[in-house]
Amino acid sequence: MNTPAHSHPISGLILAGGLARRMGGLDKGLADYRARPMIVSVLERLRPQVSEVLINANRHQTQYAAFGHPVISDHITDFAGPLAGIAAGMRASRHALLLCVPCDAPLLAADLAPRLLAALLETDAEIAVASSAGQTQPVFCLCRTQLLPGLQQFLQQGGRKVDHWQNSIKCVHVRFDDASAFCNINTLDELEALAASDTYRAETGSSP
Repeated sequence: MNTPAHSHPISGLILAGGLARRMGGLDKGLADYRARPMIVSVLERLRPQVSEVLINANRHQTQYAAFGHPVISDHITDFAGPLAGIAAGMRASRHALLLCVPCDAPLLAADLAPRLLAALLETDAEIAVASSAGQTQPVFCLCRTQLLPGLQQFLQQGGRKVDHWQNSIKCVHVRFDDASAFCNINTLDELEALAASDTYRAETGSSP
């Protein structure tokens, strides 16, 4: 694994701790995509951008550990959402910067880390968040791990929405032109549609 800037090493966190209710409880990171678990595609795109990878999972931890990276679980019980996973990642990170991505984004942008890092440093922000097609992508973000105490307080006060927390701190948004890099999958129908799409064929070289 590498880092976008040797003087600013980054820990990568894959968020796989949700219940995936819209997928009937299927663990999205382990769902079949390109004849292998979907998280493998995310790992392949994330590894070159960071110095270490962490996986946040609250079930099937043994299966996730088989991918060769530390698996961490939420400190808050009852599946409290992505923010609980981000807090767990901040605790476990070996570096001052944490790049967060969901486990269901197999077309993850290959330049996500360097572009978010550049914006973070240029603006002296506390967190850099991706946006595309006019929409903010809150769980695709690069944050300073020193934010952990404030995030813990936000969670303890009942806060759960990622964008609400991000809007409460110094945040910079970074626009990406390729919206497909953020097409995270929430249903089995969406998974099948992506596999049949032109974007999928371009990525894999497969035929319709």
